[in-house]
Amino acid sequence: MNEAVTLRGKRPTDGQLALAEALARGEERPSSGITTVPASVYTDPDHFAREKSALFDRVPSVLMPSALLPEPGMAVPHDLTGRPLLVTRDKAGAIHVFLNVCRHRGTRLVEGGEAECTARLVCPYHAWTYRLDGALLALPRPDSFPGLDKSDYHLVELPSREAGGLIWYSPVEHADFALADTLGADMAAFGTPEHFLFRRKTHSVAGNWKLIMDAFLESYHVTRLHAKTIGPFFKDGVTSGDMIGPHARSAVGRVDELDGVDLTDMTALRRRVTYAYQLLPATIVIASPDYINVMALWPQAVDGTLVEDFMLIPEPPATDKARDHWERSWALLDGGVFAGEDFRAAELGQQGLSTGVVPHLTIGTLEGGISRFHETVSEALRAAN
Repeated sequence: MNEAVTLRGKRPTDGQLALAEALARGEERPSSGITTVPASVYTDPDHFAREKSALFDRVPSVLMPSALLPEPGMAVPHDLTGRPLLVTRDKAGAIHVFLNVCRHRGTRLVEGGEAECTARLVCPYHAWTYRLDGALLALPRPDSFPGLDKSDYHLVELPSREAGGLIWYSPVEHADFALADTLGADMAAFGTPEHFLFRRKTHSVAGNWKLIMDAFLESYHVTRLHAKTIGPFFKDGVTSGDMIGPHARSAVGRVDELDGVDLTDMTALRRRVTYAYQLLPATIVIASPDYINVMALWPQAVDGTLVEDFMLIPEPPATDKARDHWERSWALLDGGVFAGEDFRAAELGQQGLSTGVVPHLTIGTLEGGISRFHETVSEALRAAN
């Protein structure tokens, strides 16, 4: 396997390049000093309910990478948002996000949770049949529905946008996907639209969703929490970052120096810099040297979160050696770094904060991304009132 197959000719966007140049100059993002975050934002059920309403019920979110539906004529149910969704790629290659509900009697239209190739969607109850673009195609015994106009019974579609290898959706009408397009340019620079889905797993984490986000908003913990896994590959706390609207983007310095590196060469750049994105409300994208993890967080309770982790690689493994390489990478990140360290830290943090002993979290100068993220969440809550 050779990641240059996908990344050949790719160059970073201006924003990605600016962060790498800041790292090369030794610049760090300005800090306002020590700040605090109230512990109650992680433990108060009423606060959690306001977040669900203001963010997860209103703000466009990343559902999944495009690689889950790589070909026209595919469909996959998705239930982690709390509502039954059905994502399809129609025969023309366009993505749609529907409510997974038959318009006849409200039956769940497609069962399971795996992506499948299909030419049409057939309700298991009465066999009402839909195209992948949501149009009602046919129904048995149409004579028993005199005067029914099939055009009035298409599947209910939610706004969606595919950009840069990510599929976004909005739970409400009149969504603004402009920033999805902007971020799509960054994802395209990684070659994400051409990547292959190697593994997908959903984790149940007994912690507040923001505790998980916090772990990916600072590099202060990397050489400590991850001392036995990825910590030795990174410099301690060497990070640059910026914002794309409410979304955070950071570049974390690896141990290899940037001196003499052509920063406009994405392949060379990713060997020395790991880019991380924290997309509001709760999606994390990590671009490692030769693969990408997309993690979508779906809060279930104030102290419970489902995390769906997707690992994307440049091309399908062609040999046993290549497959073994990717299996080891998957085990390292998903099973070791994420589940065994980051998610476990979130669970331990939830246990400690729930005692009430710590009234607020103390945020140092290397953890400024956490403070900015909580400010962004607070702004969304105020705007929703």
